[in-house]
Amino acid sequence: MVDKRLSEELTERIGEALRNSPAQDVERNLRALLAAWLDRLDLVLREDFEVQKKLLERAQAKLADLEQRITELESRGQSQRPR
Repeated sequence: MVDKRLSEELTERIGEALRNSPAQDVERNLRALLAAWLDRLDLVLREDFEVQKKLLERAQAKLADLEQRITELESRGQSQRPR
């Protein structure tokens, strides 16, 4: 009976010590510090980055196409001018 009560009390105290341990406080503080630091970095998800990359590639391709069309129209306009 004494051994069981002692064992339960010891288990209770160890559990309490672990719950209130400074290591947990340090870990919690480090996690909060790391989360705050990462929030300030202005990071984006890889998926969002890939979507924006594809949009930019399409915009660049369209711009190149439009530049080529303008060049062709300008050359046609210059060749059709009366002298």
